[in-house]
Amino acid sequence: MAESTKSADYVIVGAGIIGAMLATKLAKAGASVLMLEAGDHVKRGEIVSRFRNSPRRSDWMSPYPSLDTAPHPIYRPEENNHLVQAGPYPYKAEYIRQVGGTSWHWAAHAWRNVPGDFKIKSLYGVGVDWPFDYDDLEPYYQEAEEIMGVCGSTETGSPRSKPFPMDPVAEPFAMQRVRERLAGTYNVVANTVARNSRSFDGRPPCCGNNSCQPICPIDAQYHGGIAVQQALAVGVKLQVRANVFQLEHDAQGRIIAVNYYDPEKNVHRVTGKTFIVASNGIESPRLLLLSKSDKFKNGIANDNDMVGRHLMDHPSTSLTFDADEDVWLGRGPQSPSSINTMRDGAFRAEHSPYRLDFTNISRVDGATNSLLKAGVYGKEFAEKLRHSAAREMNVKSVLEVLPDPERRIDLADEKDAMGLQKPRAHYSIDDYTFRGHKRAQKDFAKIAELMGGSNLRYTKDDDFSNNQHICGTLSMGSDRTISVCDEFGRAWNHENLYFASTGVLPTSSTCNSTLNGIAVALRTGAHMIAENGGPAMLPRSNTLGAKA
Repeated sequence: MAESTKSADYVIVGAGIIGAMLATKLAKAGASVLMLEAGDHVKRGEIVSRFRNSPRRSDWMSPYPSLDTAPHPIYRPEENNHLVQAGPYPYKAEYIRQVGGTSWHWAAHAWRNVPGDFKIKSLYGVGVDWPFDYDDLEPYYQEAEEIMGVCGSTETGSPRSKPFPMDPVAEPFAMQRVRERLAGTYNVVANTVARNSRSFDGRPPCCGNNSCQPICPIDAQYHGGIAVQQALAVGVKLQVRANVFQLEHDAQGRIIAVNYYDPEKNVHRVTGKTFIVASNGIESPRLLLLSKSDKFKNGIANDNDMVGRHLMDHPSTSLTFDADEDVWLGRGPQSPSSINTMRDGAFRAEHSPYRLDFTNISRVDGATNSLLKAGVYGKEFAEKLRHSAAREMNVKSVLEVLPDPERRIDLADEKDAMGLQKPRAHYSIDDYTFRGHKRAQKDFAKIAELMGGSNLRYTKDDDFSNNQHICGTLSMGSDRTISVCDEFGRAWNHENLYFASTGVLPTSSTCNSTLNGIAVALRTGAHMIAENGGPAMLPRSNTLGAKA
């Protein structure tokens, strides 16, 4: 029997970076807010200790074990098969179910879209248009940046109404050499990141640990754990180890409660006025699909069979090569610089746009493992390790995937330890994205040439790595036949159910999805507050001017 012990004005399912930042905004407006998190509350010190003691230093999930009571995908040393693969291309997403969510192990990339990303159907005849434009979202980009502490280049194609809260983080030597040697052919700029270049909000500046992924050991970069702390400080309540498995509704389709399992599989019922599903783009549609009833036989918010569809991420291919000088990757942030010239343009009618992202991850761990596997020891090992550590470089593409209803998350027949159907991924790489990859290879070759590159190692044409930027599965839009929610994240069929997740993003663009998801959620929060008699939403910006 369900035990009903909790209630709030807003009940938020998921305590990741997006849900927590929205919770803070709602609580500051005077509402009672309760966050339910399937995972545990783990402190930064424990995560740092796990990382330092892990034998798999390049496995960013190693400090984040999966709990039987709240499982998430694990691939090393053995796969736990939580995310079932239906193909035709594998989609091995890495996400974390614990307080703070997956941004514990992000690179802190806080990119804005470029204006053209909002209108790719109108401009280029591909994908879909967003239900609003860049200037509608721009004030909320700024709001998010000022909360997190964001810095970077202003030369990324994303116009601004106000400056960044701080100057960029110091440029690593390797990236300085890349910028200098590519000048005149490519404009190499500082990435937009939620990382301190100075003391900010009680947190220290980056000191160059080079372990941003899987954990910043000093909290110089913002993450969901900090967002949750900020939410708790303004009165938000948090229930951990609460694995929500069902949304309840009344005869009119309003959500009236959520049910969750505790670790002993006791059922608890939580009531509220407004419900917000703020889990990631896999666990959110999974919950909706699990919540079947006589009235909603396909699950909650799924009358049009669109929940879970339009799964998108950012596939990457890359080039590794040896520069003709010592550059010594590994000091400073792991992903500090990029090339942005192919993010937008008329070519998007023909092939995927992309960013080119330079890796600054220390080569020691990877080179050591490769040399040992090759049977290299002794003096030869020392010489080759030094060469790789000093000269090896890597550049990758970050490619757009278009929304396609056949790329989706649904439910597998297989069940997890809590007796819930596992999520299943149907994923593919289409010709549009593949053509973008082939175009990016031309840039790879030119970059290697300008760096005096030798020993060029391209990834295989059919080997796309995943960037863990899950989006599209709860797509917002203006056409309710092909979307799950409206421009404010409100489910079409349930007037008091909202979504705050990267899953609502209707297209993937070329940038990490986190800041987009946060900005959209803050806009949703402003709408909720205004609807309930609070201050009006922020006025739209005018960065586009006559071009709007």
